[in-house]
Amino acid sequence: MAWLFLVLSGLGEVGFVTSMKLSDGFRRWKGTAGAVASGFVSFYCLSLAIRDIPISTAYGIWTGIGSIGSVLLGMFFFKESKDWRKLIFVAMIIVGVIGLKVVSGV
Repeated sequence: MAWLFLVLSGLGEVGFVTSMKLSDGFRRWKGTAGAVASGFVSFYCLSLAIRDIPISTAYGIWTGIGSIGSVLLGMFFFKESKDWRKLIFVAMIIVGVIGLKVVSGV
């Protein structure tokens, strides 16, 4: 169950960053409300996950999910560059996240 909470916390992180972008510097209330709600979900689920998963593994995976999700959402919804080099570095993050899961022993 801890791994499910960790994935949910990572998705909450993606929602947080996306909502911050949509809030336009916290000037739009819907984006601001989304950022607050997503941030709460993200941190709450992360706090549940680190009960059973080592903090080093959980935090690395949490930030990896947030980074990958933010890059992909930026590319597909915010018209950011789809440079192939960016995708290579995203793939490296994915490999790192998988590596952390494999060596965590949980």
